[in-house]
Amino acid sequence: MITNWLERYSDNSRDYGGYSIGKLFALLNDPEIISLAGGLPSPDMFLKEEMRAASRKILQNNIEKVMQYSPIKGENTLLAAIIDFLKNDNVFIKEENLVVTSSGQHGLDLTGRLFLNQDDIVMLDRPTFAGAIVAFQMQRPKFVGIDIEDDGSNIDEYRKKIKELLSRNKRIKFIYVVPDFQNPSGITMSLEKREKLLDLSYEFEIPIIEDSPYRDLRYYGETIPSIFSLDQKRGGQNVIGLFTFSKLFCPGIRVGFNIGPAEVIEKMTNLKEGNVLNTPKYNQDMCTAFLTEMNLENHIVKCRNYYREKLNVFLKTMEEYFPPEMGVKWTKPEGGLFLWVTLPKHIDTHELFYDAIKYKVAFVPGDVFFAENPAKNHMRINFSFASKEQLAEAVKRLSKCVKDKLL
Repeated sequence: MITNWLERYSDNSRDYGGYSIGKLFALLNDPEIISLAGGLPSPDMFLKEEMRAASRKILQNNIEKVMQYSPIKGENTLLAAIIDFLKNDNVFIKEENLVVTSSGQHGLDLTGRLFLNQDDIVMLDRPTFAGAIVAFQMQRPKFVGIDIEDDGSNIDEYRKKIKELLSRNKRIKFIYVVPDFQNPSGITMSLEKREKLLDLSYEFEIPIIEDSPYRDLRYYGETIPSIFSLDQKRGGQNVIGLFTFSKLFCPGIRVGFNIGPAEVIEKMTNLKEGNVLNTPKYNQDMCTAFLTEMNLENHIVKCRNYYREKLNVFLKTMEEYFPPEMGVKWTKPEGGLFLWVTLPKHIDTHELFYDAIKYKVAFVPGDVFFAENPAKNHMRINFSFASKEQLAEAVKRLSKCVKDKLL
């Protein structure tokens, strides 16, 4: 009888703890708790009737194919639909530059598996998407974080750190960024910084991983070209783009896609062969219908209007219940699903999380969004899921909770 499974685990998995945010959700079963924690799109924006109609059509016409294995790279119809969709954002690719993934998280996993060995360097912003951190952690790299600024990545500090690392013969595998309405901060990288980040990439031959889950959810300001499109415009092949249908369509469908140089995508497809093998055809067909049959442009406009209203309610209530003397600051995003709240330095938001539950409100403690040397006095807020009335009430409850910590 085996009595010690731990010694049989691989070095990569033995100390791997998974996604800490998911574990926090287990504490939120009380229906009276207003959760600002999860990155959930609102069910009000789900295209329910359109999905029912598309589902009936798919199952009626192709049920045998739906129940069968499908091409590993992705269904031809979805590949074609994605290629056309990306043209609207001045991104021009061929099938050889594209692989369908089983969610954005799968896309991150493939990226980590492809590029990282133990102790390789991953450079990223502080804070950054916790899901990317846990995806890359499986390969046991070293993370080097650079504090983000109000207009995105601090390019000057990236340059300094890159030079320092290279002088010590450290191998930097890639720079990971979420340039549009970043999770968790809501910050958008300026055009100038996107261009300068590309300059760094070319100068030091470091790939850029551009994660774009929220790009279409812009509520204010002008759309800024993606780093991928800027790279293409310069004739480069230094950027790999990661996408998901989770935020704009629905997370339950678990479909995304990665784009990049043909040789990179070929290797990612090889990894997918030994990973999930294929993304379910039904899910892919639903995404094809979403892109081609569900009035996508109108849906995006509706999403923008709907989430803009929620963001405005949240920001207005924050101004009312967190006056300047409380020493609390927050970002004011132009889009996306999140904003970042900074509390006085003596407040540990991981501890505050458990106090907040007593006040029937929840958030995500900010420390999970740091790959190393976490700051303890931040929290991520999601404004997309709760109703406008719940958002206002949640801010009031959160204010009471924080005020008690300030006494």
